[in-house]
Amino acid sequence: MSEALCFLSAAELQLRIRRKELSPVTLTEAVLARAERLQPALNCFITLCADEALAAARTAEQDLMAGRSVGLLHGIPFTVKDIVNTRGIRTSFGAQPMRDNVPAEDAVSVARLRAQGAILIGKTTTPEFGSKCVTDSPLFGRTRNAWHPDRTSGGSSGGAAVAVASGIAPLAVATDGGGSTRIPAACNGVVGIKQSQGVIPHSQAQDLFGNQTYVTPTTRTVADTGLMMQAMAGEHACDPWSIGVPVPDYIAAAQPQGDLRGWRVLYCLAPPGRPVSADVATAFEASLERLRALGAQLEPFSGEGFDVEPVWRAINHTVWRTRFAPIVEKHADLLSPTFVRQVESAAHVSGVEYQQAMFERSQLFLRVQALLARADLLAMPTLTRTALPLDQDLFGRIEIDGQSYENVRANWFPWTMPFNMTGHPAISLPCGFGQDGLPIGLQLVGQFRQDASLLRAAALFESAHDFRAQWPTLP
Repeated sequence: MSEALCFLSAAELQLRIRRKELSPVTLTEAVLARAERLQPALNCFITLCADEALAAARTAEQDLMAGRSVGLLHGIPFTVKDIVNTRGIRTSFGAQPMRDNVPAEDAVSVARLRAQGAILIGKTTTPEFGSKCVTDSPLFGRTRNAWHPDRTSGGSSGGAAVAVASGIAPLAVATDGGGSTRIPAACNGVVGIKQSQGVIPHSQAQDLFGNQTYVTPTTRTVADTGLMMQAMAGEHACDPWSIGVPVPDYIAAAQPQGDLRGWRVLYCLAPPGRPVSADVATAFEASLERLRALGAQLEPFSGEGFDVEPVWRAINHTVWRTRFAPIVEKHADLLSPTFVRQVESAAHVSGVEYQQAMFERSQLFLRVQALLARADLLAMPTLTRTALPLDQDLFGRIEIDGQSYENVRANWFPWTMPFNMTGHPAISLPCGFGQDGLPIGLQLVGQFRQDASLLRAAALFESAHDFRAQWPTLP
């Protein structure tokens, strides 16, 4: 029975806890036991905080039995990526030099989840400072895909997606700077959203105005994403993009009600010249048919102008060099060569080139706005192939259907980086499986700050297939 609890959705757990059919203590014990059992195989946690979680669960149970007012997520376990601050629990950023760092306060998103009664059970793995699309680090090793031990979990929120996919916790706080939530969501067959800029405040961004990173939800269902967004969203003085942004009813929006009649969806398989595996192309075509069956009108769009990895890299790596060059200078021997190489690669980017990249970012926003002026959604594959090998080198070559290509970022996830730069909401949903048995993701992109509408479409798409009933076989 305890193992069965671990695969219930947060929405179902919420109902059972409020009816007093399920004890928060029993639930917390179950997920902690599963985490401890699976951790040696998956390596998706860097810290488990069992004592703190059980203490919080006991308090949650006492409040419930005493009839006290309870929050939206009362007694429900969640995890936090080890790049997001947690009060009193170490936040190492996946990096050896930060291994003993213990924040004095929670990130705003974490504080809001705790205020709604959610129970933190542990910190999930991330590559150093969330710096790449696979999850490994000299600090903890490699995080394995929930579906296959020899494949990557994706990154940089690999631990978050694996913890959700493997039934350890229904809710996970992740981050996304170029696809870091959506990539591992697609690799592990779960739901990962990068919300619109400002919808969920980011209290750790250093460049408040040029920021293109997001603190995000990862869940097993769209309804659970709606629950997390309801708890996490809302303006905060720390984030100028959040000020004045209203909070709609994300919970209601994330229910599969009605259909998509009257909706227009523009779709594209890949930017020109970028490869896509036959498995992904087949799953994408089937996904378009599901959208069509729901009533949507579909029309292709050209991917011209969306091959933006050089622009993203010029901006992102310049930010990293500014932030991390002092750490590299002091601790290069403790950091991975991949991380050091990325930080040092921005040394040649001039101020003029950086600003030119920012101009191109603005043009990209206008390009997306023009598409969404005549459509409700954009649709494309999240990734061009299933999860890469566990030992994939970021600077190595990527293989797609037997062909080898340079540049992992540009050829594996060309469609995730653009929407970090434009701020539009983008969600990755399970949409099928490859011949290798690994999940494939569909990405839907919504109009700017129309996240509730995106959730509605995602919930309808999710309801049109039975992928929620398929979970990995684990030891």
